[in-house]
Amino acid sequence: MNPYISIENVTKTYSDGVVALNDFSLSIESGEIFALLGPNGAGKTTLISLICGLSRATKGKILIDNLDTIKEYKKTRALVGLVPQELTLENYETVWDTVVYSRGLFGKSKDSTYLEKVLKDLSLWDKKDSPIITLSGGMKRRVLIAKALSHNPTVLFLDEPTAGVDVQLRREMWDLVLKLRDQGVTTILTTHYIQEAEEIADRIGVINDGKLILVDNKKSLLQKMGQKELHVELKKGIKSIPSTLSKLNLTLSSDGKKIVYKFDKGADRTGITKTLNAISKEGLIVKDLETHESSLEDIFLSLIKESNL
Repeated sequence: MNPYISIENVTKTYSDGVVALNDFSLSIESGEIFALLGPNGAGKTTLISLICGLSRATKGKILIDNLDTIKEYKKTRALVGLVPQELTLENYETVWDTVVYSRGLFGKSKDSTYLEKVLKDLSLWDKKDSPIITLSGGMKRRVLIAKALSHNPTVLFLDEPTAGVDVQLRREMWDLVLKLRDQGVTTILTTHYIQEAEEIADRIGVINDGKLILVDNKKSLLQKMGQKELHVELKKGIKSIPSTLSKLNLTLSSDGKKIVYKFDKGADRTGITKTLNAISKEGLIVKDLETHESSLEDIFLSLIKESNL
């Protein structure tokens, strides 16, 4: 089965010589929630601009539903809804007029029933007659999403959509994204809230310096790269790890009261029993034990660090 979005060997070089994307390839399936993670300047927004047809690649090609984003720009642009980082709205238009106008820009016929549903899903219906200028920042962010959905797109781009919004709104937005997935909408998300990608994404890609350094299923990524730590809290603090324990993968907390042992949770032998026995033989009395599992953020930071070496 062909991917719904296909990015093939795309390079984007700006007039000043900056290479924003370098031989970038990626396939995204229909109905997938794909999270693209990367530091500022990694190339995330450039990629979105290329897929939306807002700029042209220096090399390579991009297809949406087997349509070329350059040769068949109008058709592919109509398939995409884009929620940008910036709050680009007309201050004195009402919420209703804003979404009606956005729908009309794509040549879609009037559909008040559909637009009413979009506004209700975003908790905006009671604000439909309010001028944009009277809304809070979080409400304006919702209006951007309503605009992006106004023409029934099959692809939704969310470029840092929850920046500056409260926890409740963030949750409502992700609930909406999950509903859209059930309706077959493909969602590409860029975010600095990595825990959100961990929560709702099907697959995750990590980009740095214009290159895709990893793509994987979220669960598989966490299983393969996630580490666990055993935190051994001591009854009495120590100044340093005893020399007899130097061969073990141990570190000592700054207050000397906790020994940390890192291990691979997928290994047949984790070494926990050996480590605890060695600590006991040193006469160290254990007060408590805790385990901590690496999060997606830990993995992300590790990958970025490695790619910069």
